[in-house]
Amino acid sequence: MIAVYPGSFDPITLGHLDIIERGCRLFEQVIVAVSHNPTKTPLFSVEQRMQQISDCTRHLSNVKVDKFEILTVTYAKMQHAQVLLRGLRVLSDFEYELQMGHTNKSLCPEIETVFLVTSNEYSFLSSSLVKEIAKFGGVVTHLVPSNVASDLEKCYAKTYLG
Repeated sequence: MIAVYPGSFDPITLGHLDIIERGCRLFEQVIVAVSHNPTKTPLFSVEQRMQQISDCTRHLSNVKVDKFEILTVTYAKMQHAQVLLRGLRVLSDFEYELQMGHTNKSLCPEIETVFLVTSNEYSFLSSSLVKEIAKFGGVVTHLVPSNVASDLEKCYAKTYLG
């Protein structure tokens, strides 16, 4: 069974990685699909995010990293996926994800949405929070994979060089 884990991943966090690793134990293949969201201004390009994800998932033989700019369910159908994989952190995530799950089901009844509850240590974690901490010189090595921490440091270093 193929699962698509869609998101902006700007940047990928240890919470995302936790969902990917656990998804890999449940599904034959997990496609981490990086979306281009025209309503957001990302810190990293789609290609940079794909490389970050590829680098930190090398240890997982059943992960594929890809990008898409179409409806998630349309992309999932093109990949012959049966499942959309989503992570849940807090109650507000559930409300949004439930709405999206119902919408996706109405668009494509043959694709199921599977929710994984984020591990406790990552329940507070978001990409936005990570970027804010990094922007102001805070340590993020316990929140993101090491390659991403390095990229964030390089990206925000100019802020502190005065």
